[in-house]
Amino acid sequence: MRPGDRTRLESTLPSRESAETAAPLPSRRELFSSLGNGFLGGALAYLLGRDLLSAQPLPADSGQAPDLRPRRPHYQPRAKSVIHLFMNGGPSQIDLFDPKPMLKKHEGQPPGRDLTNDVEQIASVGTLMPSPFEFRKRGQCGMEISEMLPFLSRKVDDIALVRSMFTKHFNHEPAIFLMQSGRTIVGRPSLGSWVVYGLGSENQNLPAYVVLDDPKMLPVNGLQNWQAGWLPPIYQGTRLKSEGSPLLNLHPKEEFPAPVLNMARSILTRLDRGHLHRHPGQPELQARITNYELAARMQIAASDALDLSQESPATHEMYGLNDEATASYGRRCLMARRLVERGVRMVQLYIEEQIWDQHQDLAGGLRYACGKTDKPVHALLTDLKQRGLWDSTLVVWGGEFGRLPLSQHPDKTAGRDHGPPGFSVWLAGAGIKGGTVYGATDELGHRAVENPVSVHDLHATILHLLGMNHRDLVYRREGRNERLTDEYPARVVKGILA
Repeated sequence: MRPGDRTRLESTLPSRESAETAAPLPSRRELFSSLGNGFLGGALAYLLGRDLLSAQPLPADSGQAPDLRPRRPHYQPRAKSVIHLFMNGGPSQIDLFDPKPMLKKHEGQPPGRDLTNDVEQIASVGTLMPSPFEFRKRGQCGMEISEMLPFLSRKVDDIALVRSMFTKHFNHEPAIFLMQSGRTIVGRPSLGSWVVYGLGSENQNLPAYVVLDDPKMLPVNGLQNWQAGWLPPIYQGTRLKSEGSPLLNLHPKEEFPAPVLNMARSILTRLDRGHLHRHPGQPELQARITNYELAARMQIAASDALDLSQESPATHEMYGLNDEATASYGRRCLMARRLVERGVRMVQLYIEEQIWDQHQDLAGGLRYACGKTDKPVHALLTDLKQRGLWDSTLVVWGGEFGRLPLSQHPDKTAGRDHGPPGFSVWLAGAGIKGGTVYGATDELGHRAVENPVSVHDLHATILHLLGMNHRDLVYRREGRNERLTDEYPARVVKGILA
């Protein structure tokens, strides 16, 4: 070795002083601990990346961004669209759908322990209270329906009445979350979001999932009723107004020639796609771009779909649009028919906040609620049939729970408390066996005892009619397959199917 080489080598070695002041080398245990953390971090980044980038409808991961294009169901569907008439507040099955002669026999008697265990407001509990309304057998099937539903009574041969529904919570907020999302907690995707995630939409110029809430006020839980949760945001519900312009800024402030408008939209699309390409793995960004593009197409399609002036005077009269009591709900029912007629997958209607929540003045409250909704619902069922939509549209009617067979606030005008152990819903249209009564509550109308149907069973049945197996409709999240019907075992209610 030449002297110069030795000098250069020595200059690269640490001096005794620098070696003494340098940080100590890690022990073997510390070294392997650091390596383990690195491996865990890499694995976590990989899993998070997969969850973020693989938001694909149905189990297959195609690696593409989520969209609303129509997708193949698991098997041949009976229904293409769903109209969900959600009667928030808890309609009383005892006074509408489930007559109980034993209540008349035991009127005024104190409730047993089984009943009092399900009372939410024990201080206001009264005695056993029969319905003040008359029930009669209706239609060829002989289904017993209350006098409070004179219009629906004409349609009993077309509906399947489930008298054995039950749920697990007696407060509105968690019970509504359960009915809408399959869980009693906030943050889960809604039923409509799951449907659109699984099937997409037949019409790319209108929202796939539309919500028509009451213009007076939002329902309990507000916008969370139709959220997408942790599904990609493009699957959440689109709220349309039933009074005035259905959407803000639906019409442009200035009219431009079609070639100019098309060129501007083409440039915006290229700019958006370029921005998205530079920022991959951003579902909110993807949803925003998709919604902007949909909004542009809706300026024509939505104006046509929601223009009720195109309907005949006879149709307006049938839906009750000329009557102040029925006009609001009638407009939404008519809008729902026009939307499914154009390929919208899911339409949900809400009624004004807690309209069915009769803790007091049961008779007056039910007359008000039925007076607003009964005629428009009858018109919707009639219209679906006469327009050839009956065999492709599923209609679901019901609330988050029912009412107890007890009087509440008996010192005032008596009402009924919440009744989750047993209540009624009905379904009609595509795939449903009309004129069917399924299941039963006990002799007092308190608890479902014959063929009980859970909320998850109802969800599984809706998905089944749409051609989807509820066990196979999954979304990969945080290393596990999420489902709408995960919390409890679910079954398809075959007894109501045609």
